[in-house]
Amino acid sequence: MLIYKILRADEWSAFQSQGKTLGAPIDLSDGFIHFSTALQATETAAKHFAGVDGLWLLALDTEALGEALKWEVSRGGDDFPHLYRKMHLSEVIWAKPLPLIDGIHRFPQAMT
Repeated sequence: MLIYKILRADEWSAFQSQGKTLGAPIDLSDGFIHFSTALQATETAAKHFAGVDGLWLLALDTEALGEALKWEVSRGGDDFPHLYRKMHLSEVIWAKPLPLIDGIHRFPQAMT
């Protein structure tokens, strides 16, 4: 199963150059890296990245993340994937721009 991480352009650039990351500022604050499923990603973008342009969407395979990936109840009572370790660039299946068009983030069709 693929899960998704949204990063700002500078966060994605730093991740690429360092080869690993503990995530965005909210991830550092919470002590784990927040991910979304395909069904949750649109709401995540609207809630936490409203009006933000220059975002990147990363896809990772849950099986590759191992036991450090936990499913925990969060927004709206849904289970969200949280990673309790650094994320490695080699774990990223793909990364695509997440353009902001007319105030709405346009997600790739490859999210299925």
